[in-house]
Order: sequence, then C-alpha cells, then structure tokens
Amino acid sequence: MSDLDLDPTQLDRYSRHIIMDDVGPGGQQDLLDADVLVLGAGGLGAPIIQYLAAAGVGTLGIADDDEVELSNLQRQVIHGTDDVGRKKVASAAEFVAQLNPDIAVEKHDLRVRPDNIEALIDGYDFVVDGTDNFQTRYLVNDACTLAGVPFSHGSIFKFEGQITTFAGTEDSPCYRCMFPQAPPEGMVPNCATAGVLGVLPGTVGCIQATETVKAIIGTGDLLDGEMVFYDALNMEFDTVEITKKDDCPVCGEAPAIDSIHDVEYTASCAIDATHESDPEISVE
Repeated sequence: MSDLDLDPTQLDRYSRHIIMDDVGPGGQQDLLDADVLVLGAGGLGAPIIQYLAAAGVGTLGIADDDEVELSNLQRQVIHGTDDVGRKKVASAAEFVAQLNPDIAVEKHDLRVRPDNIEALIDGYDFVVDGTDNFQTRYLVNDACTLAGVPFSHGSIFKFEGQITTFAGTEDSPCYRCMFPQAPPEGMVPNCATAGVLGVLPGTVGCIQATETVKAIIGTGDLLDGEMVFYDALNMEFDTVEITKKDDCPVCGEAPAIDSIHDVEYTASCAIDATHESDPEISVE
C-alpha cells in the first residue's frame, strides 16, 4: 500500500471512495500515485478522461493530434463549442484542470506511430486505448504486450460497443489472439461514414475507466480473457471468452513479432498474422 498523504481537501473530495472497504484511503492514494496514458481524446477518450480525472488518477497522459470539430460535440463531452478549432489535448487538459486540480496532465500532441509509441507508453502504469482504427489498435497491442504494460481496449460502431482488458500477465491473451487478422480495407466503415449514437461512447468509455480504476487499486475481476459486447439498441450485454492462442504472433509460444519494428504498420487494415518464420508481418 502507498504511504497515505491525503490532505483535508482530498479527504473531502474523495470521501465516497475512502469510505468504501474495497477502496479506502490506501486505494485512493494508489489512484493519486498512478500514471495512466489515454490514447485519443475523442468519443471514447472523453468519458475516460473525465472519470479518471474525477476519480483522482494523479497523472493523466493524453495523446491526440486532432483539433475539435463541431461534429465532435455530439459525443465528445469534454469539449465545448468554444473549443472548436483548438487542439484536443489542450481542450482536454483545460477540462481536467477545471474538474480536478490534483491531476497532472501530460499532453502528447501527436499521432501514435511505430516511431514514437515505445517512448510514449514508457513510464505509464496502464494504457487506455480509445483509438478508432485497426492500424493503431494493432500497434498499441503489440507495443503494450511486448513491454508488459496492461491496457484497456474499446471500440464503437453505430449502436454497438466492445470492451476488454489485456492485463499483460503470462496467461493473458492479446488483441491478436482475438483478431489475428483485421477485416479487409473498407469492410468496416468508420464513425464518419456510418455514424454513431452520441451516448454510446459514454457507456463504453465509462466501462474502460472502471477497468482502469480496478486495475490500479487491485480489486475486483478485470475483463482479462473476456470481451463485453454492448448492444445499445436492444440494451443487451453479452460476454465472450478470449482464449490465449499458442500460435499468436505476439504472445504465443513461438512469437513471430519480437519488436514493433518487425511489423510494417501501413495505412489500411489487412493484417497478415499467419507467418511462422518470417518476422515481417504487415498491416497493409
């Protein structure tokens, strides 16, 4: 347990955590001592950032290179009309400062790429993936899995959401165990072309934030080895098992990928994860 160092204002701010047996002052201190990286300050990133900041996660890294657009405001609730045209990392940092001055925000005004992700995740206890394309999801998976950094994955489409957590233990599966190959380019539309229910990322992002908090304070069961499918239209939740694959190219018994630099992450989606001896596995 961390040394307790909560001042009177913090004891008041976090009182509803502190009185919980499964959190308590020690758990709150663990949250204040935690360093969490949120990838994306958009639909998923907005509720993740909002609730992690409110919960008292002491250091929040926020990585995004986009600017706020008017069409974002239907779902990206940490940004407002006056933020249109501003960098999302700047708008998000200002939101956090107004919500909870305890939180240190590390702004990463960048697009996550193979040449920066290793340095980006270094030093963070947990990564929350709120990105919106297969290329980056595979990159995040590979970098975090190889580095042993636990991370939460979330995705949204129209009325549907998916959430899981990859705990990074010896027995944990990874994203490639679940989806060894992405769908062909153009098969899955993005939110700009297919649309998304405005409140959907709020639900999915809140579940990701919940998983993050549980991982930090070490309580409850994580979605490690399970994926939750959320159907907002019919208000249904289903959970399916994710099995660790012996032949997974990243976390399997004889992995083909030893480094993200063995992989060519290009602009589209098709993943060739079938190579057993050739380390050049491409995202085409």
